[in-house]
Amino acid sequence: MIDENGQKLGATPTDIAIERAQNLGLDLVEVSPQANPPVAKIIDFGKLQYEQEKQMRKSRSQSKRAGEIKCIRLGAKIGDHDMMVRVNQAEKFFEKGYKVKIELLLRGREKAHPEVGKEVVGKFIQLFTSEIALESPITREGSKFTALVTLKKK
Repeated sequence: MIDENGQKLGATPTDIAIERAQNLGLDLVEVSPQANPPVAKIIDFGKLQYEQEKQMRKSRSQSKRAGEIKCIRLGAKIGDHDMMVRVNQAEKFFEKGYKVKIELLLRGREKAHPEVGKEVVGKFIQLFTSEIALESPITREGSKFTALVTLKKK
């Protein structure tokens, strides 16, 4: 048995453990029934349920976003300030757990100079302040350059 402060009390008869929990105004909760003898803890059951539910909600929201991708679109002639605004937005997406796909579409005569598009995407990636990982490298698909970036795991 474990008391309300987290200290181990050793093997205690069930009726004594229940009586002690009732005296404290708390509940006796079986923590690991497979153990020999089973481990019980004196705790507020409502609080325990709330903490478990809160943890589940947090893990569910993190796992739900882990596969989702947000897209940031750039132009070949993007200005420095506009690029910084998009970098900041991408970093907000990273904080929320999203992956970010960077797209740059070449239009008209820009298609004659595809190296400019690759440079712009490379410059964009270098502007990140947080540690990022390139999940897919800068690739060209017709007149579009794409790259997929994620936050590095710690």
